[in-house]
Amino acid sequence: MGNRLSKIYTRTGDAGDTGLGDGSRVDKDSPRVEAFGTVDELNSTVGLLLASELPDDVRTTLTRLQHELFDLGGELCMPGYTMIPDEYVEALENDLDRFNEDLPPLKDFILPGGSEAAARCHLARVTCRRAERRVVTLGKLEDTNPVSARYLNRLSDLLFVLARVLARADGGSEVLWVHGDRRDG
Repeated sequence: MGNRLSKIYTRTGDAGDTGLGDGSRVDKDSPRVEAFGTVDELNSTVGLLLASELPDDVRTTLTRLQHELFDLGGELCMPGYTMIPDEYVEALENDLDRFNEDLPPLKDFILPGGSEAAARCHLARVTCRRAERRVVTLGKLEDTNPVSARYLNRLSDLLFVLARVLARADGGSEVLWVHGDRRDG
């Protein structure tokens, strides 16, 4: 699978195009490149989150997710290639149920924050939503694996739940949104 990178710069993209995994070339701002580039950005935000102090079960889950996101990026950079199975979505749903089980029900909207790790998780969540939008856009223009958009949809839900878990870790709390006419000052 693939080639080893022995030379980092190739100069082949200097004119504004880039190579896909199947050898074809597309513009660097094509919907396909936008999709896998945003998935790469998401993976980087998960990496930033992993640089935080985290409970072991959260760390284990996020590490698995990074590998799955790399699979997704590979799938998106090779037209007609599928790497994201339904089992990935099922695993996310199991994670969601497990992490959400001990959380109190939401009665208010929460603001991104609560702790540094929770804020980083919210950043990953919104990046995931953008990746999902990019994959949906690509799917309107080209054939894509429909599981990929479902995967990102479920992943953003999981990142929201993990942000709630992380906001509570070590005795922290979530920041609840207060409507403008109920805020002081």
